[in-house]
Amino acid sequence: MKIETLPGDPGRRKKRMRVGRGESSGKGKTSGRGNKGAQARTGAKSEAYDEGGQMPLHRRLPKRGFRPLSHVTYSVVNVGDLERFEPHTAVDPAALRAARLVRRQTVRVKILAGGALSKPLTVRAHAFSAEARAKIAQAGGACELAQ
Repeated sequence: MKIETLPGDPGRRKKRMRVGRGESSGKGKTSGRGNKGAQARTGAKSEAYDEGGQMPLHRRLPKRGFRPLSHVTYSVVNVGDLERFEPHTAVDPAALRAARLVRRQTVRVKILAGGALSKPLTVRAHAFSAEARAKIAQAGGACELAQ
């Protein structure tokens, strides 16, 4: 038995429609393109957001928002979350990532004043709120800016 002698699978491959081969073929004359106009011509393409005469969606919706190039994104950690660290330890962004208080590697860390702190800690972060600095100092700790 040879592969070329095997019976085929009837209807498996559909023949392509040959357009413009006479009226009786069903795709003669205008070849299924309708009558006249840009879409009847060869090479005609419409623009990506073209909606005919209707006002396109990107012009119907209002313009909104702007983020300046100088914008800095911080991951925030509350002072109350630092309670899990041992007293007199240095808490830096790497330690916060290890404790899964900060998830992303590249982002800067800011300490905010939510919660209470009862242990003296040396906290290194990229930014502090004024109230967070006061709470850390009141607990006997220190605030240092990280690079």
